[in-house]
Amino acid sequence: QVHLVESGGGLVQAGGSLRLSCAASGSISFMNAMGWYRQAPGKQRELVATITSGGSTNYADSVKGRFTISRDNAKNTVYLQMNTLKPEDTGVYLCNANGRETLLWRSFTSWGQGTQVTVSS
Repeated sequence: QVHLVESGGGLVQAGGSLRLSCAASGSISFMNAMGWYRQAPGKQRELVATITSGGSTNYADSVKGRFTISRDNAKNTVYLQMNTLKPEDTGVYLCNANGRETLLWRSFTSWGQGTQVTVSS
């Protein structure tokens, strides 16, 4: 099994910054896309940003120009640098990753437990 553990959430004032990290562990032979999603109270989970194994990125319109996703392939870790945070960015941020495990080249899709981000006005 592949496990994802997020860190870096917290409470910040509007206009501030946070950096989230998500580290994957397990017998990973190939890590494909990694990404960040968020879920606010009473709302559906939404995509924030994704990054492919080749480094191509995709962002939600609401975070373009403010958030930057990156990854360290050697560490199987993905990051989300969040700048100019707004109260509407508040939510639980979840990490997602998919790829292939070493055992039988089995595909996996994993989710982390999430880290809370709260932006005060």
